[in-house]
Parts: sequence; structure tokens; C-alpha cells
Amino acid sequence: MSRNAKINTLLLILVAALAVIPLALGLGDGKEEPFAGADAQAEAAITELKPDYEPWFAPLYEPPSGEVESALFALQAALGAGVLAYYFGVRKGRRQGAAQALARAAATGAPEAAGSPEAAEAGRTGPARES
Repeated sequence: MSRNAKINTLLLILVAALAVIPLALGLGDGKEEPFAGADAQAEAAITELKPDYEPWFAPLYEPPSGEVESALFALQAALGAGVLAYYFGVRKGRRQGAAQALARAAATGAPEAAGSPEAAEAGRTGPARES
């Protein structure tokens, strides 16, 4: 097993443990909402400390139920993960393309493969641009 595979396996086990341990230990038992979000807990604490508190502003959209709210949150998380994955994929693709261009230039004996500023720029940002 390669070093990367071992690290990935360890990370997967840690993530699974983070999901399972709170359920296995019964954390949250005896509460009305065992795994309520921080917003709900803060609202409950504020209401307990100062019952006449008035919020500064109201939400723009109030979902009709907790299930819809959870679904919207999951959709937001999925879209964010998609944007990050796209960014890292494009970045890796550009880096690989630049490396392939440098390798091709070195194989053909092009002068920019010898370490000119254009070759250095191509290695950082992509293929060299002509001015």
C-alpha cells in the first residue's frame, strides 16, 4: 500500500469515526432536538437569558419546515464543494498542461526549454503567451 493510500485510508476512518462516535456514545440523548444547530442553541440561550429580546432583523426567507431547511443547507454545501472541486481541477489541469508543454519543448530542443523567463512563466501560469 502506498503512502498516499495509507493517508487516505486513515482520513476516511477518522471521518467515519467523527460521524459514528457521537451516535454510539449517545451524545444528545434526552434533548428535544439532540443535534440542533448553533443558531437554534443560541436562540434558546438568548430567550432564556432575556425573554424580551427583539432580533435586529428578520430572515429574508423562512423555510416552511426543518426538512426543507436541511435540504437547502445540503444543496448549499454541495454547490460549494462543486465550486471548490472545479477550481482545484482547473488548477491541476493548467499545471499538467504547462508541464507537458515544457516537456514537449525540451524534447524538440526549443530554446525556451533551457530556462528562459518565458519557460519559467509557463511553468507557473500555463503555456507561454506571445507578446
